[in-house]
Amino acid sequence: MDSSKKSSATKYYVIAWVFGLLFYFLDYVVRAAPAVMIPQLSAVFNVSTIGLVSIIGTYYYTYSTCSLIAGIALDRFGAKYSLFAGAVILGIGCLLFMISSEFAGNTGRLLQGAGCAFAFPGCVYLATKGFSPKSLATAIGFTQCLGMLGGSAGQFVVGPLIEKGVDQKLFWIGAGILTILVAIGLLLITPNPKEEQKSTKELHAKGFLSPYKVVFSNPQSWLCGVISGLLFAPTTIFAMTWGVAFFQQDRSFSFHDATVACAMVPMGWVFGCPLLGYLTDKIGRRKPVLIGGAVLMILSLAQLLLLPAIAPAYVSTFLLGVASGAAMIPYSVIKESNPDHVKGSATGAINFITFSVTTLLSPLFSHFFGKTLAETTDKAGHFQFAGFFWIGGIAIAVVVSLLLKETGTNKTLKTVSVV
Repeated sequence: MDSSKKSSATKYYVIAWVFGLLFYFLDYVVRAAPAVMIPQLSAVFNVSTIGLVSIIGTYYYTYSTCSLIAGIALDRFGAKYSLFAGAVILGIGCLLFMISSEFAGNTGRLLQGAGCAFAFPGCVYLATKGFSPKSLATAIGFTQCLGMLGGSAGQFVVGPLIEKGVDQKLFWIGAGILTILVAIGLLLITPNPKEEQKSTKELHAKGFLSPYKVVFSNPQSWLCGVISGLLFAPTTIFAMTWGVAFFQQDRSFSFHDATVACAMVPMGWVFGCPLLGYLTDKIGRRKPVLIGGAVLMILSLAQLLLLPAIAPAYVSTFLLGVASGAAMIPYSVIKESNPDHVKGSATGAINFITFSVTTLLSPLFSHFFGKTLAETTDKAGHFQFAGFFWIGGIAIAVVVSLLLKETGTNKTLKTVSVV
C-alpha cells in the first residue's frame, strides 16, 4: 500500500474509532441503566426484585464468553463486519426489553451482553490501526473514559428521567434504534483492506482458534490479564458493588454520602484513564506509570482506612478511581506483546482473563467480609480488614508488573522478562 492510500485508510480508521466510541458509550449506558428502573422492569417482566436482579446478571454470562468470540471475529473478519454485528445484536437486545415477558427479558439481556462484548475490543482494534504506537495508550485511555461517562449517564441521567415519569420502554426503544444507527455507520465507514485479510489468511488456515493459541502461549498475555483484573477488582467489586453498604454500616454514612463516595470512583476513571494513558505515551514507557498508578491506589486506600480525617471519603475514592486508570495500561502492553495478526484476539483474551480474576475474587470477598457486614460489632476493624484485602491484591499486581516486558517506545531501562 502506497503512502497516500495508507494515510487515507488511517483517516477512515480514526473516523470508525469515533463511531466505535459511540458504541462503547451505549454499551455502558445499557449496562448501568437497569439499576435505576428496577421497579418498572420488575412490573414489565412480571418478576420479583430478586428475579429481576437475576435477569440483569445474565449480561455477564454472554459478555465474558463473547469477549473471546469478539477477538477471533476481529482477527478473522476485521472490524467492519464484527463491530456491525455486535452493535446490531446490542440494538436487538435493547428492543426486546419492550416485550412484557420474562423470556424476552432474559433473552434481551443475554443479547445485550453478547453485543457489548464487541465494543471495547473493537475500539482498541481500530485504535491500533488509526493511531501510532506513541499515542496508542492515550487512545485506549480515552476509549475507557467514554465508557465510564456512559456508565454515569446510565444512572445519573436516565435515573432522573425515569423519576419524572418517562416510560422505561421509551428509553429502550431509543437505545435500540440509536445503537442500530451506529452499527450502520460502522458498516459504511470502517475500512476492510485486502492487505489486512491476506495477513491473517495463513494463520486462520491452521484453525479457528489459532489466534488464541498464539496469545495464550505468550506468558505476557497472562501477566497483563492478571494485573488488569487485580487493579479493576477494588473499584468494580468493592466501590461499585459493596461500597454503599460498607460506608453506611461500617462508617455510619447516610445513604446520600455513601452513594457520593462510591460514585466518585467512576468519575475518577473518567480522568484517570486518559491521563495515565497520555503519561505513558509521553514518556514512552508502560511499567513506571502502571506501577505508579497501583502504588497511588494503595496509598489512597490506606488513607481512607487508617487516616480518614485527613481528607473526605469522596476525595479518597476519587483518587482511587484516577489511579485505577492504570488498569488500562496492560491493554496496550498485550497488544504490543503479540503479533499484529492477533490484535483483536489479544484484547478479547485480556477481557476474558480480567473478568475471570474479578469473578474469582467476588465470592471470596463476599464470603469473608460481605456476609459479616451486618453481624460484626467492630465496625472500624471490619472496614479496615475489608480494605486490606484489596490492598493485598493491588500489591500482588505490583509484583507481577515487575515481570512484564517493557513495550513502550522508549525502552531505555532493563526489564525482567518471562518470555
